[in-house]
Amino acid sequence: MTKISILGCGWLGLPLAKTLIATGNSVNGSTTSENKLSILKDAGINSFLVTVESESVSENTTNFLAESEILIIDIPPKLRANQSFSTPLEMTFVNKIKNLIPFIAKSTVKKVLFVSSTSVYGDENGLVTEETSPNPDTESGKQLVLAEKLLQENQNFDTTILRFGGLIGEDRHPVKFLAGKENLDNPDAPINLIHQNDCIGIIDEIINQSKWNEVFNAVAPFHPTREDYYTQKAIEMNLPEPKFSSEKSNIKKVVSSEKIENYLNYKFCLDNY
Repeated sequence: MTKISILGCGWLGLPLAKTLIATGNSVNGSTTSENKLSILKDAGINSFLVTVESESVSENTTNFLAESEILIIDIPPKLRANQSFSTPLEMTFVNKIKNLIPFIAKSTVKKVLFVSSTSVYGDENGLVTEETSPNPDTESGKQLVLAEKLLQENQNFDTTILRFGGLIGEDRHPVKFLAGKENLDNPDAPINLIHQNDCIGIIDEIINQSKWNEVFNAVAPFHPTREDYYTQKAIEMNLPEPKFSSEKSNIKKVVSSEKIENYLNYKFCLDNY
């Protein structure tokens, strides 16, 4: 039995924790909401109230990490699109990770899995692989790259970076926000999505196969155009069809899943897409 701590038991962290428990692991889970502690406890998770801020980290973090071998960091940057970090004080997410690292270094944790995003590549054109240099064009993407580097450079633990594409699940799909809208951009841009079930399956494989000190891009090998995909999804879900601009896009970014498929021998469940 492996003891695993999951920092951030939200949309992905909670079902991930349930899966890891079902496969024989012991899981510590964190939340920032007292109301969620009982939900975590009912799922068999050792629940902790933990806050990681750019100024400080709650003292309970030490107990949350106690006796764990693996830490999964799944907290989103939550940065406004127009937020910038011209001064160090504005590097909010980076500072959160910076404040967390000493707690990890002093703990029993030897392996860290950091949930990142393919947004670190920006709107790179063509095929994107793990060898592609990050070139973020959003604030969250920029801070994710710096946070990844902080973790990778620390010698007290091994870090694997997992960069997810756009997240979808039964209760979460971009078409719900696009339905009925008109003149949408980039009709011919490829989609780069990943389903919640595949997110969990990939994390499970990384742990089972001990794939540490790695970088993985996690995107389903399924890349129809935005117009084709979201139109079809709207029809399937009985939603008003989105209308796209007739102006062609110069964005041809396709994130490769080859490393996930070959190195992890992981098979995506394309029926979910």
